[in-house]
Amino acid sequence: MTKYQIEGGHRLEGTVTISGAKNAAVAIIPAALLVKGVCKIENVPDISDVQILLQILEQMGASVRHLSSNTVEIDCSQVDYVEPNPDLVRRIRASYYLIGALLGRFGRAKVAMPGGCNFAPRPIDQHVKGFEALGADVEENSEYVIAQAQGDALQAGRVNLDVVSVGATINIIIAAVLAPGQTIIENAAKEPHIVDLANFLNTMGARISGAGTDVIKIKGVKSLRGGFYSIIPDQIEAGTYMAAVAAVGGNVLVKNVIPKHMDCISAKLREMGAKVTEYDDSIRVEKVRRLRRATVKTLPYPGFPTDMQGQIGVCMTLAEGTSRITESIYETRFFAYCQEFRAMGAIMEVNGKTAAITGVESLHGATVQAHDLRAGAALVIAGLAAQGETFVENIHYIERGYENLIGKLTALGAQIRRVED
Repeated sequence: MTKYQIEGGHRLEGTVTISGAKNAAVAIIPAALLVKGVCKIENVPDISDVQILLQILEQMGASVRHLSSNTVEIDCSQVDYVEPNPDLVRRIRASYYLIGALLGRFGRAKVAMPGGCNFAPRPIDQHVKGFEALGADVEENSEYVIAQAQGDALQAGRVNLDVVSVGATINIIIAAVLAPGQTIIENAAKEPHIVDLANFLNTMGARISGAGTDVIKIKGVKSLRGGFYSIIPDQIEAGTYMAAVAAVGGNVLVKNVIPKHMDCISAKLREMGAKVTEYDDSIRVEKVRRLRRATVKTLPYPGFPTDMQGQIGVCMTLAEGTSRITESIYETRFFAYCQEFRAMGAIMEVNGKTAAITGVESLHGATVQAHDLRAGAALVIAGLAAQGETFVENIHYIERGYENLIGKLTALGAQIRRVED
């Protein structure tokens, strides 16, 4: 078993450069199936989720060329309809975007149920609602989602999502791009990676407006052409390093960020006592005193992101007083790391959707397990802040979404390495 060995108690100093956004990349790569031409995509994060999606496209007949570790050319011109490899599909959550892409291009899709992190049940009912509004018949079972457009091609439609769903918003956009007429998505999610997907598709010839608001309009086009695109920086990766500095201590310049995307995280760290200074495309974080208690409620963008819940939770374990986190999106998410935090000396009580965390003077090292991507990142931060040695197991979850984590942390002075049993 491969795991991380961490010697805690070392301040973080220096500069870290943020990679491309995981959540944008895993939407844009399936969307490339719609394009009859070469897509050159830069700032692609070198993470396992991206590698799996590119492998899926290659097995479907796409030409994939890696120009560098972060630049890829994708040509799906010669792809004919084929079922994506179910074994690969089941390894990542974002594979459900292949349903929208295949429906949009071929009018049919048979895609295995996605995998990924299992911290909460995440039904795809809102995705299905959107596909049906575009004229598809959809059948779900325990193994597959099977969709067929009536008349072999989707048509424009109107979708009012019952809940704000990032995944459904993205999947409906992808499916509707080539559907004749105007599709309207109401109560749409507004996350930066949704805007990035729309910008990518518009660069390739789509006509999408309103991305970043709660009403998105898509005017169907006959075809998409190839082109060049660069993915936005990763909001959650940046937030993870910012939280690490606040928890562990130090002074770090976080480069290649869009500060506006970080407002919800920056504001909370400032409230807790960290010094956060914004520049044009970077943010400096300094820990100048012991952190103060805070109250956080996770919300859809522009609110505090659920994907930062565990990372801010580490900061709270070391803050003065009792902090509270209310999870409004995935209420069972606490259980992915609660017991692990306690094993390191944290005082944390969970009651339904709310966790109360009473700060302690210090955490201590322990052997802990990552149960999902973001909980795993939180455990790494906890290990960096703890006294003594920590081993983090199940690191494959972490490497789904963080490029070169060990290299970046080591450059900041952290003592972390991969070890084998």
